[in-house]
Amino acid sequence: MQAVAVTAQGGPEVLRVVERPDPVPGPGQVLVRVLAAVVHPADVAARLGLVPGGPIEPPFLPGWDFAGEVVEVGDDGGDYRPGDRVVGMVPWYVTRGAVGAYAELIAADTGWVVPLPDGLSPAVAATVPLNALTARQALDLMELPPAATLLVTGASGGVGGFAAQLAARAGHRVLAVAGRDDEDWVRDLGVAQVVPKDADLADVGQVPAVLDAVPLAESAAKAVADGGVLITTRPTPPVDPARGIRQQVVLIRFDQALLRELIVEVAGGRLRTRVATTLPLARAAEAHRIVEAGGVRGKVVLTP
Repeated sequence: MQAVAVTAQGGPEVLRVVERPDPVPGPGQVLVRVLAAVVHPADVAARLGLVPGGPIEPPFLPGWDFAGEVVEVGDDGGDYRPGDRVVGMVPWYVTRGAVGAYAELIAADTGWVVPLPDGLSPAVAATVPLNALTARQALDLMELPPAATLLVTGASGGVGGFAAQLAARAGHRVLAVAGRDDEDWVRDLGVAQVVPKDADLADVGQVPAVLDAVPLAESAAKAVADGGVLITTRPTPPVDPARGIRQQVVLIRFDQALLRELIVEVAGGRLRTRVATTLPLARAAEAHRIVEAGGVRGKVVLTP
């Protein structure tokens, strides 16, 4: 099979198409032909050697989220059959590049995947796992009381967009920071107030909870009321302890049941996501350049 490997730490040019033996599904696994794989900022960080636990020795395969079709089922492969459509997430924090989504085939544990509903395209479905799970788990960490007010940064992006929708649907009042000229899309997520990207968050007024999905670090911390909670997607400088703010980083953990629920919500049109562009797998380096440049409305997806 063909795959895209990080061959050295560095710029996008270190991403190379390589030939790898076709994986064989073991017990409890299915072999998936990948029809869509999402390029995340986490993939860029891995390429640069900026991963928790330290850099990974190249070559390795990047990629978390994928959608595709089952082509072979290993022993104890559950109810899956060849031809079944699935969407899933490589737990990259475990595989650390030994398995990655930038490949034509993945031998995936059945616990990594859920059925892909009819009518939902692989490209759209692949945008869900990492971002939506992170968003939901970040909100759970907040332990919000009913009808709370919270601020979400990066609501034009994957994690922030899902978090804004999920919080609004739960009955919370959501202030959402939108990307430039992307206010209409964010407003349609059901939020109470759209905050321009270039606004001084200190002027918005302090709120009891902030999900800093970008993260903006110090600027977002100023928006948290004393005694409130600040959840970030990456480590940020500590807030003055005298303010009594609970500060925590959300670390993704795969939750198959929750992913199944979220995929059904997206397929039913009750949660929104978007694809900015699709590129062939062989153009992964170009995809990384697009993600690094920023300002992308939606996810960049690699296809066969």
